[in-house]
Amino acid sequence: MRIFKRLDVYILKAFLQLFAGTFFISLFVFLMQFTWRYVDELIGKGLSTEVFLKFFYYTSLTLVPMALPLALLLASLITFGNFGERLELLAMKAAGVPLLRILRPIFLFVLFICGCSYYFQNEIGPHSIQEQARLVWSMKQKSPELEIPEGTFYDQIPNYNLYVEHKDVGTGMLYGVMIYSVKDFQNVMITLADSAQLQSTADKQHLKLTLFSGERFQNQDTQQGGVMKGQAPYMRESFVKEVDLIAFADSFNLMDASLFAGNAATKGIDAISRGIDSLTLVIDSAGIRNYNVERISHLKRDLSAGRKDSAAIVKHVAKSTVDLDTLVAHLDDEGRKEVWRNALMQAQQAQNECEFRAMMTSEYNLGLRQHWVEFFKKFTLSMSCLVFFLIGAPLGAIIRKGGLGMPVVISVLIFLFYYIINVSGEKMAKNGAWPIVLGVWASTFVLLPIGMWLVTKANKDSVVFNIEGYRMFFRRLFGLRTSRHINRKEVIIYDPVYSDIRERLVLLCDDCDSYVSTAHLMRMPNYRRLYFEYQRDEAVIGLNECLETLIGELHNTRDNAILGYLNEYPVLVTDAHTRPFHNARWNKVVGIFLPLGLYFWLRIWRYRLRLWRDMQQIKKVSQRIIERIDVIEPLTLEIL
Repeated sequence: MRIFKRLDVYILKAFLQLFAGTFFISLFVFLMQFTWRYVDELIGKGLSTEVFLKFFYYTSLTLVPMALPLALLLASLITFGNFGERLELLAMKAAGVPLLRILRPIFLFVLFICGCSYYFQNEIGPHSIQEQARLVWSMKQKSPELEIPEGTFYDQIPNYNLYVEHKDVGTGMLYGVMIYSVKDFQNVMITLADSAQLQSTADKQHLKLTLFSGERFQNQDTQQGGVMKGQAPYMRESFVKEVDLIAFADSFNLMDASLFAGNAATKGIDAISRGIDSLTLVIDSAGIRNYNVERISHLKRDLSAGRKDSAAIVKHVAKSTVDLDTLVAHLDDEGRKEVWRNALMQAQQAQNECEFRAMMTSEYNLGLRQHWVEFFKKFTLSMSCLVFFLIGAPLGAIIRKGGLGMPVVISVLIFLFYYIINVSGEKMAKNGAWPIVLGVWASTFVLLPIGMWLVTKANKDSVVFNIEGYRMFFRRLFGLRTSRHINRKEVIIYDPVYSDIRERLVLLCDDCDSYVSTAHLMRMPNYRRLYFEYQRDEAVIGLNECLETLIGELHNTRDNAILGYLNEYPVLVTDAHTRPFHNARWNKVVGIFLPLGLYFWLRIWRYRLRLWRDMQQIKKVSQRIIERIDVIEPLTLEIL
């Protein structure tokens, strides 16, 4: 028995052709978006073609796991949209092939893609991310005069901190320059200049710094004699133009790859698991150490908290019988100040130690959360391929629109929705605001039920995107009227019997008068009867059936005036003035919940008033049609 039949081969072939194209398009879009972020590191730095090719190569490899889900979504949407637009999907279903059987060959291929995505992220992705980060950081060290930011200190030049208020990229001029030279801690040099220019020398081994209109301050050696207490000698120099040479190799040198080995994104599953074990051990050890320190010093902390039995605690710790009050009373004022200073210094040291331990623990916890996030991402990105297929395939079968128009718009919107949830969840998980599993898997938890729901709807041929159905739903929800649109028929087989219709119209008017007089529509509805003793309004149902029958018969008329009058008849809602819901249990629940019950009570009263106006409109229009029948009926008899 053949596993793949001709129909499966045809479906798979149509899908693979589109998948190949959409994958490269998606990868190109992501590559351009990523390159735009690093355009400053790429343009105008004299990088070789080999460096560019390596950058785009490794960047493309890192973006493959993100491009695969979008490509599968777009390809499945277009494929099944084309099948529906060309009626091929209808022919398959008419031949007895259900939708789930049609999806089977592509579903098996998507499972294979999920496995490939996981292998790619675990084996190829970490090395690609490491090499890409290595290239990016190496590019930032190339031609540093193009990298200097405005309004912040730049410390990428060894032994220099450079501050620039404004720079002109076109001329290479820097304005409002402040330079801190920290070659020697004892002899710090500060340079202020109105403008400057930073360029690389011809041999690419030095930076040429040309300063204009500034001053320079430098500390002198404080070990020399003749220096008064509280004073430090310094040198001040003013200049109009000065040129400094700074040792800095401007050639492109790759950084050591081991500097990025600790990043969780550059590790596979096994390495991440080992990193999680190591970080967990470090955090547990730090916690035990902090606990022991706090347990030993808890008596001292009780002292700083101002306990009433502080003296007794100190006596117990020191095993001494010395009276603290007597000891303090024998101290002079300077001694008491010294004691307070020592206590304050010890308290500050304890606070600094606690802050340092908290900072280290926070860094370790952040690293642990990052490792867990990268661990789960290798599964969520693979799972997203299947999720997007479960959304794209039934959605294409429902909307039945192929090509690159509507499917592209829908794919972009769905992917943006997924991307926002995914990035937000990962950020919350890394910050510790959400549990890691919830943050990383949030996008899957949201989109997977949507995909299963769409598969169910498409398998049952449900009209999910019927605009008219949604329009009618909101009309009923907000109580909006529906107008009639009755046009003249091209072919009329039987003309209406006007004499019979005239008598029935008279009876309809009498029934409307009788109903209005007995139903008391202008009165407020009874709250208890409305929610707990519901009864169908058979009179309105009968009036509506009679009205629709008359309209159906008069639709065969050739008289344009009568056709115009038919469009003036209101569309009756036969149950909106009697109950809020069709389900009796829901009516009781709403009636018990008084605020909601009052809202629907007012809404039903509004429908009763509208029904009263509809009855008046029915009588008015019927009277006009009767008058028109009295005019055209003698003419009809004369023609006959």
